[in-house]
Amino acid sequence: MTDFDLLWRGGTVIDGTGTPGFKADVAIRGDRVAALLPPGEGAAGEEWDVSGLVVSPGLIDVHNHSDGWLTNTPHLVSKTMQGFTTEVLMSDGISYAPVTPSLAPHWLHYLRSLNGLQVREYTGWCSQDDYRQLLHQRTAQNSALQIPYANVRAMACGWGRAKPDDTEMRQIQAEIRHDMEQGAVGLSTGLDYIVQCFSDTDELVEACRAMAPWQGLYVTHIRYKKGIIPALQEAVDICRRAEVPLHVSHLKGDSTEQMEEVLDFIDRVAVPQVDFTFDVYPYLPGSTMLNSLLPYEAWEDGPLAVQGKLHQPEMRRKFQRLLEDYRTDLDHIRIAWVGSRANQRLQGMSLAAYIAETGDTSADALADLLIDENLAVLCVFHRGDDRLVYPFLQHAKFILGSDGIYFPQAQTHPRQFGSAPRILGPLVRDEKLFTLETALQKMTSLPAARFGLKDRGLLRAGAFADLVAFDPLTIGDRATFEQPQQLSTGMVHVLVNGTPIIRQGVPVEPLAELPGRALKFKV
Repeated sequence: MTDFDLLWRGGTVIDGTGTPGFKADVAIRGDRVAALLPPGEGAAGEEWDVSGLVVSPGLIDVHNHSDGWLTNTPHLVSKTMQGFTTEVLMSDGISYAPVTPSLAPHWLHYLRSLNGLQVREYTGWCSQDDYRQLLHQRTAQNSALQIPYANVRAMACGWGRAKPDDTEMRQIQAEIRHDMEQGAVGLSTGLDYIVQCFSDTDELVEACRAMAPWQGLYVTHIRYKKGIIPALQEAVDICRRAEVPLHVSHLKGDSTEQMEEVLDFIDRVAVPQVDFTFDVYPYLPGSTMLNSLLPYEAWEDGPLAVQGKLHQPEMRRKFQRLLEDYRTDLDHIRIAWVGSRANQRLQGMSLAAYIAETGDTSADALADLLIDENLAVLCVFHRGDDRLVYPFLQHAKFILGSDGIYFPQAQTHPRQFGSAPRILGPLVRDEKLFTLETALQKMTSLPAARFGLKDRGLLRAGAFADLVAFDPLTIGDRATFEQPQQLSTGMVHVLVNGTPIIRQGVPVEPLAELPGRALKFKV
């Protein structure tokens, strides 16, 4: 007779709490950790030797753009080979649900260069629960949903800049309450993006108040174009007034002065006033859609109307002024992905080089490119030294979010392939920014507690068996900006709900069953 289904023997357990690692054998029964045993005890139907490896809870990515890919790519290996067993989806206030059938084509069009879905892949879902069912046991990883505010606002008010009236705000609040009841972990915004860029502070306070009974997170890509400190102050004001916790997305500084200013604001203002955390990835360069550089006026009639507006001389003049006013450094913005085969040669080229090749003004060249590509152009924004991110990674309120954007055979940001192993490997071993125990805590128990994922993020008896085993001497990132499509090294085994999805450093293909579950918020 055997006591357990699987035993991992000989490893060093780092349990996610931040406490020092210890020797123990990990026993698994079904989808749960059954026990942590003294080495050599117990018996199981299957036993794996993990000597020399660290065994820890599976990693949780709280900020990414995997929403679309997980519906058509059951095993997103670029993430699981890093050890990510759970993805918190629908970041930046923009995603695929909730929608109405009439709005769905707009969202599929707008998100093409971020989340990958095409119009033909829309199968009629409307609610968040519909979307949750698209993912439940249909992917290798667990998933949890945020409420994307732009989707909710567009359903209530349309695409324009008008402030919601009382009836529309009640509709917005009702949708937020409904989605929280269905298990969403909080409300996400991206205040430099479509629709929500028109939302003022009072509107966002009212929206957040709808989730106050659950204490769901307000997760925000702050209004960066306003200036980072005023934008952070607005986020703090929203959560203080609405009495909800605040989590700021991809927070960093572009210079030593700005980094110090932001960290001082966190410690002196944000933490004393609200329940505060933030995420960031271990690189300074960023990545987003080229269309995010357009004037806000371009979006007032929705994504499907933008291409027509880009033909208008006045819109192009506004676009040119905007590029000049923000002193946009086109030499350091590179084209990462385009939707058409005709322009794939542009991938890796800087916007400045592309503009020079066309002989047009910046606005004319980029507007024409967006028209040719149906808005679907992704860029990487190169700037500064990655060391400027290190103090954020070391901060007590930091949680890892990769902000990963995936496209095969593209010059995408390496954060999609290398975020977690870069921290667990080089930044622990070489830079010595923190202990391995602290690094893992930031990717396991802290995000699980913050985003309400019960029985995840800790390695203890009774927790779900989302587990990883990796070599602490070889774990590391291989992806670079020149060659971003390189899997990380050192991740040996990964389990999701007790099912192996990585074994001996190789993805389990095909998976007999897809173990990922749609998770719901629990206090």
